Amino acid sequence: MLSDQCETTTKVALFQGKDKELFRDRKEFKGSILKQLEDVYQFIDLVNKTKATFTGLDRTDRRDYPEDAIRESLLNSMVHRDYSFSGSNLVNVYEDRIEFVSLGGLVSGLELESIFLGVSKSRNPNLAAVFYRMRLIESYGTGIGKIERAYKTCPSQPKFETAKGVFRVTLPNRNEQPEMDVRVSDKADKDVSLNEQKSLILQYARENGSVTRKEVEDLISAGTTKAFRLLKELCEDGKLEQKGSGKLSTYVAK
Repeated sequence: MLSDQCETTTKVALFQGKDKELFRDRKEFKGSILKQLEDVYQFIDLVNKTKATFTGLDRTDRRDYPEDAIRESLLNSMVHRDYSFSGSNLVNVYEDRIEFVSLGGLVSGLELESIFLGVSKSRNPNLAAVFYRMRLIESYGTGIGKIERAYKTCPSQPKFETAKGVFRVTLPNRNEQPEMDVRVSDKADKDVSLNEQKSLILQYARENGSVTRKEVEDLISAGTTKAFRLLKELCEDGKLEQKGSGKLSTYVAK
C-alpha cells in the first residue's frame, strides 16, 4: 500500500447540481496511499471555492469546506478502510456537499455511537502507525471531533453514516447555507432553539419513562449526529442518565 504498486485507487467525481445526473469532471488517483492522499487533497483544494463577504470595509473570506474537515475525512477514508475489498476510495463533490465513501464500514464490535465517544479501534494498525509517525494523524479517535468542531458555528452539520461494508462522511457546503449572523441577538436565538429541543427531549423522557436516540431523531427532526450530541449534553448536565450501550441505549430523566 505504501509503494507505487498499490492496487487500491481513489476516484474523485465532480457533479453538476445536487445529484449524480451530470458529471463535471472525474479523476482516478493511483500510486502509494501517501501519494494518493496528497494528490486527492490538492485536487479537492482546487475545487474548494472561496466566498468573500463584506461588512463595511472589512472583507471576510470563507471556503466552501473547512480545510481541517476535508483533511480528517480524507485521512479517515484511507486509514480505516478495509483493504480486502478491491474497490476504490470514493470522493463525490456536489454543489451543496462533498462525500467521502470508504469500504469496510465500522470495525467489528463498534457501533456508530461509539465513534462520537472518541472510541477508536484501528482496522489497519500498521498503516495507522505509519501515518501517526509521519504526524498525519495526532492520535486515534480524534478525527470525528475535529470535523464537528470545524462546523461548530454552521447551521448544517456533517453527517456520519454506516451500512454493511460502507462508511460515509458528508460535509455540507458552508457557502450554500444561509449566512449565520454572529450578532448577540442571533446567537441567543440559536441557544433558545437548542434549549427548546432539549426541553422537548426531557419532557418526552419524563412522560414515557425514557427516550432513545431514534426517538429523539423523530421528535426534533434531526440526524443521528445531532440527536446523539444533545443526549450526551443532557447527560453531562445531569438531566438524563444513560442506561445500556450501543443501539440498546435508553435515556432516563433524573
